[in-house]
Amino acid sequence: MAGEFDAHERELWAGRAVAYQGSFARLCAHAVPALLDAAGVAEGVRLLDVGTGPGTVAAAARERGARVTAVDAEPGMVELAAANVPEAEVGVAVLPRLPFADGEFDAVTANFVVNHVEDPIAALAELRRVTRPGGRIAATIWPAGPNPGMSLFDRALTEGGAERPEPPRVPVEFERDPDGFAGLLVRAGWPGARCREVRWTHRPAPEEWWSGVAGGVANVGRVLTSQSPDTVARVKAAYDRLAGERLGPGGLLGFEVTALLASAERVVEGGEESTGEPSPAGGRSASLVTVQQSAHVCTGERE
Repeated sequence: MAGEFDAHERELWAGRAVAYQGSFARLCAHAVPALLDAAGVAEGVRLLDVGTGPGTVAAAARERGARVTAVDAEPGMVELAAANVPEAEVGVAVLPRLPFADGEFDAVTANFVVNHVEDPIAALAELRRVTRPGGRIAATIWPAGPNPGMSLFDRALTEGGAERPEPPRVPVEFERDPDGFAGLLVRAGWPGARCREVRWTHRPAPEEWWSGVAGGVANVGRVLTSQSPDTVARVKAAYDRLAGERLGPGGLLGFEVTALLASAERVVEGGEESTGEPSPAGGRSASLVTVQQSAHVCTGERE
């Protein structure tokens, strides 16, 4: 049964898939090449992508020739991913219980997903279960500290007089830095995990960047859409002014972005054996609800 944080996340993302695809999905896509490299994704690799969103990682993995299964907790995201990546098996599944057998995949990826689960240790342990011995995991999160793109919204909300309810806290805390994220994987049964920073410059148009929060995406979007129409108008006016002060070449915004990328290999401990059968904690006891799309019929932080 979902706790307060997981229930908050389900509500937060319900019906937001299209708005996310048109805004913050492109921000999160920058990390995908490094993520797939860290997971060793290549021709013929059996990949599970969790929290697939509109299928950004799944599509890039298919381009490398991988055999892709992709899941998300939000049905709207699954519909987009199935349309965008018709060659992949796409369905609804929610961490930390996945409908797959032990050791079913050569690699697993989680692009900005671990920060959206109530118990990240349990989630990472479940990803270990479905990864074969010698297989790899790669996962990204946002680090602690200032986020220039989000700070633009923060200033606009403040200037517009928005009221901001506190979101629920994550029950399992860890340091959002390279050592802390790598240590989280180790605690979940991924010894030897390593983490490094990935950096890029994100250049959205001002209206593209605004469209995510206007569509209710993430906690910042939930705050905005809970305000009165007058307050939303004040926030938008403040945003337009602040964004106008930051415009660069081509009338685009520019944000220097940093993400944390952790990866590890599944090491089989003494006496452990992969059976290929589901464990009591997961496995095919909960079937994958797939969304099928014929081949001829094409995500920011998710806070």
